[in-house]
Amino acid sequence: MRVWRPGAKFEHSSKIGVNTPPHTFRIGQSFEDFLKDEGRYKESTAQAVKRVLAWQLAAAMEEQQITKASLARQLNTSRSQLDRLLDPENTKVTLDVLTRAAHAVGRKTLSG
Repeated sequence: MRVWRPGAKFEHSSKIGVNTPPHTFRIGQSFEDFLKDEGRYKESTAQAVKRVLAWQLAAAMEEQQITKASLARQLNTSRSQLDRLLDPENTKVTLDVLTRAAHAVGRKTLSG
């Protein structure tokens, strides 16, 4: 039987058959390794972190019944800037802004 692993040539393996459970062998590399090889690991990790932070901030705002306008005033910023902060696709938000927003809804970040 021929088994293909990313970055490797085809090889013959008689150990892996049609009835071999998929969890008993590993083909290829981890997804993290793939992203690193493609040069997209940092970008993907930053985007994932930003999505989680945006979701947590929105959840805290809803839980505490804080409006966008009210939070924007607390942060001394515009509502459009707050919308960018809450946009999970926008990864250009600084850690300082995220920290200030977290503090405004009573949360802490690892940096402060």
